[in-house]
Amino acid sequence: MESHNKERWRNPEWLMEEIQRTRPSSGCAAVWFFGQESVAIKGKATVIHVDPFYSDYLEQINGIKRTYPTLVKPEHITTLDFCLITHEHEDHLDPWTLKVIAEQCPEIRFMAPFSCRAMLEANCGIASERIIDALTGEWIELEGREGEKIRIKPIPAAHETLETTGSECAHRYVGYLLELNGVKVYHAGDTVIYPGLIENLEQEAIDLGMLPINGRDYFRTSGGIVGNMNYREAAELAKAVHMDMVIPLHYDMFAGNSEKPGNFVQTLYERYPEQKCHVMARGERFVYASRRAFLS
Repeated sequence: MESHNKERWRNPEWLMEEIQRTRPSSGCAAVWFFGQESVAIKGKATVIHVDPFYSDYLEQINGIKRTYPTLVKPEHITTLDFCLITHEHEDHLDPWTLKVIAEQCPEIRFMAPFSCRAMLEANCGIASERIIDALTGEWIELEGREGEKIRIKPIPAAHETLETTGSECAHRYVGYLLELNGVKVYHAGDTVIYPGLIENLEQEAIDLGMLPINGRDYFRTSGGIVGNMNYREAAELAKAVHMDMVIPLHYDMFAGNSEKPGNFVQTLYERYPEQKCHVMARGERFVYASRRAFLS
């Protein structure tokens, strides 16, 4: 039996081995949380990282410090099949992280808004043919590890407004719907709730939703910090679109743009106590099991 080690989550090699060895059953998906909106998601065998922010890039260029050290460094990322980017802000499109990942994982592909393509090519050294434009509104089917079929649908995001770059499907900010291993996951990226979002998501029967909760206000906006939905809005959205389970994101990385996840949990407890939610610990592996997981 493996000995219990209270500090094993601090060991990046251990985390990468855990991701590699985890084999979720049909109807299940595993999620690892690395802070801000950085998560790894695994179906049967395919590993997807969303907004991997694993370097100290922001501190190096403008002195913005994390509230806690990164759990993994870019050079530790070796188990990866697809990398999804929601928009160009450095805590979501981290060029130091993506450059290293692209070099040491030459087989993986990247998906990002069209507006990010030039940055991925010039700043991260990613070849054009490895980049898939995240055009909103259509499902894309891809083949993952061991022949696993996954589907991805970019969803428009408003951070704080809806913006397009050239065509109505080329949104500057996106979230992602993922279908893998019999589970439908929604990673919202950075967004407020805008007209049409609820109706769009209601049609999707989302199993596991991941939503930002840090909010926005006059003083942060005046300081150039672009905002998201707050914890009350995130709770209402989860309930309105009938998410089976919801996980809060984007609340813990920077002291001037944070939120208490307990406020999100308390809001759900008081208003919608039947809504399932989970606050992830740093480096935690959370295995979501849908109702379909237990059907013969």
